[in-house]
Amino acid sequence: MIRDTGEAMRIAIDGLPLTETLTGVGHYTNELATHLASDFPKDDITVLAPSAFVNSVSEQNNLHHIRVRLRPWNLPWFRPWWSSTLPRYLDKHPFDIFHGTNFDIPLEGNCATVLTVHDLSTLLHANTHEDAPVRRARARLPIVGHAATMIVTPTEFVRAETHQHLGIPLEKIVAIPEAARDCFAPLPASETSVVRRRLGVGDDFLLYVGTIEPRKNLAVLVKSYEQVRRLRDRKLQLVMTGRKGWLVDDFVREVQRSEFAPDIIMPGYLSDADLRALYSSCTAFVYPSIYEGFGLPPLEAMACGAPVIASRIPSIMEVGGPAIRSFAPEDSDELTRVLLEVLDSTKLRNEHSQLGLKRAAEFSWSKAAQATREVYVEAIARFRSA
Repeated sequence: MIRDTGEAMRIAIDGLPLTETLTGVGHYTNELATHLASDFPKDDITVLAPSAFVNSVSEQNNLHHIRVRLRPWNLPWFRPWWSSTLPRYLDKHPFDIFHGTNFDIPLEGNCATVLTVHDLSTLLHANTHEDAPVRRARARLPIVGHAATMIVTPTEFVRAETHQHLGIPLEKIVAIPEAARDCFAPLPASETSVVRRRLGVGDDFLLYVGTIEPRKNLAVLVKSYEQVRRLRDRKLQLVMTGRKGWLVDDFVREVQRSEFAPDIIMPGYLSDADLRALYSSCTAFVYPSIYEGFGLPPLEAMACGAPVIASRIPSIMEVGGPAIRSFAPEDSDELTRVLLEVLDSTKLRNEHSQLGLKRAAEFSWSKAAQATREVYVEAIARFRSA
């Protein structure tokens, strides 16, 4: 990396992920913009989007307070954002860098570009996605990947995948870990009861947080939960919270047919305050995903002191390390054994709670912003010398 001289930058950031209910990429974009602005006050930051920002970004003014300009357009559907409106705006305004935080950048422009590739699931696990995003990823991602001045990935695992499957040189790709947001911290049990009562959640429950979709492998979780209930005489609930994704109807019907359906709760998308209460009071957090680029929910759970059980896949193990009790994602019997070990041992749960708190503290959005700005410095230097 080229040394940062401390000169002010003019930074444009893709705000498209901030125009709909915030999930992983939206939180990534919001946290990155926020911490870049707060940690580097000399820089000029503009977040650009083709439509209005969601309330959590615009009405609360969490970005306006730290000198980030929000520039939304309410474009008609026929105005192409990536190929027309955005490139024209970048041509007319003097930015040093454009950061595409969600797998895309304009292919025309007069500044350096950084592309974030969060994962390659649409390419490598196409059967877990709808056809439209798969077709777009296959057609566009290799092009924008090679066109970008530099690429950011959330883990070394995705960095290696991007090199292997897109043929992009490793020296052009930098792995920068994400982090749990500051709102996620342990909450005393006495302060979680109001949230749990409202949601119909008792004192003894397993928790999953994330989009309800095939890639998250929730059928294995439900099967193991049912096995645990048959083997242990305890009123254990299963809470699966998150936005409903693709092919969710078949899964919901399967849950409704379960003999333990009354104890399986699916409250949908929850606020951060509600999630914090559930993370902080769950008996264990379980994340059975078959593929992730990073996996923010397990880290959020760790930051709240939850013992975490997660699938033994490279990205999750890279992020969670020894704090996680792992299992093969396709093996419901192994998950059942791990669940029983954790549920039967207060000592084991406490040990993993402490390990998780320590592990989560190693990640921060300030570190991510610092490392990302160093990538900007490098990308600008490469662009100007090309």
